[in-house]
Amino acid sequence: MTEAYCVKCRQKREIQNAQETKLKNGRPAVKGTCGKCGTKVFRIGKP
Repeated sequence: MTEAYCVKCRQKREIQNAQETKLKNGRPAVKGTCGKCGTKVFRIGKP
């Protein structure tokens, strides 16, 4: 599973409901929610 830094938990957490997307410049990214607290998280780069 892909991990991203959660600002609320202040730790790396697994991304729930992960969706792959692309930025305006074409770079891949993943967005979803924190597995523990439900805050939105975002990670730039391949999963």
